[in-house]
Amino acid sequence: DQDVAFCTPDGRLPDGSKGQNHIRAIFGRMGFNDQEMVALSGAHAVGRCHSDRSGFEGPWTFSPTVITNDYYRLLMEEKWGWKSWKGPKQYEDNSSKSLMMLPTDMALVQDGEFKKYVELYAKDNQTFFKDFSDVCVKLFELGVPFKEGTERLRFKNSVEDAEA
Repeated sequence: DQDVAFCTPDGRLPDGSKGQNHIRAIFGRMGFNDQEMVALSGAHAVGRCHSDRSGFEGPWTFSPTVITNDYYRLLMEEKWGWKSWKGPKQYEDNSSKSLMMLPTDMALVQDGEFKKYVELYAKDNQTFFKDFSDVCVKLFELGVPFKEGTERLRFKNSVEDAEA
């Protein structure tokens, strides 16, 4: 672990306690459209929140070490309610009470333009993975000048790896 000087400055990533307008303000200024913003939110398929870092606590999915469309399926299929605790406002699943969603996650299903992409990704893991890969590369390469003919970063899923 590094000290705070190595952390992303405030304002460069969305505040998890806010809504769709905030998501658009943060990612829109970087040149991302609604579809790309929803695809990029799929990063929440991996990992969890830690209360000592963000104030929020818990994983988004039951398989937080694997990138799948489970994040979108859970947003669409699970019932969510406010978590009763002393931390910041966050949602928990009504079934197991072991998963969480941030207000920014729920904004994806409350906003009609975002929701159509959540629905698409919930139904189609391959489309999600392709779009997620493309937008991650765009984010990673943001502002990086490339010479013509330079090989670019590419994500491969395990099926592609087996076929290669």
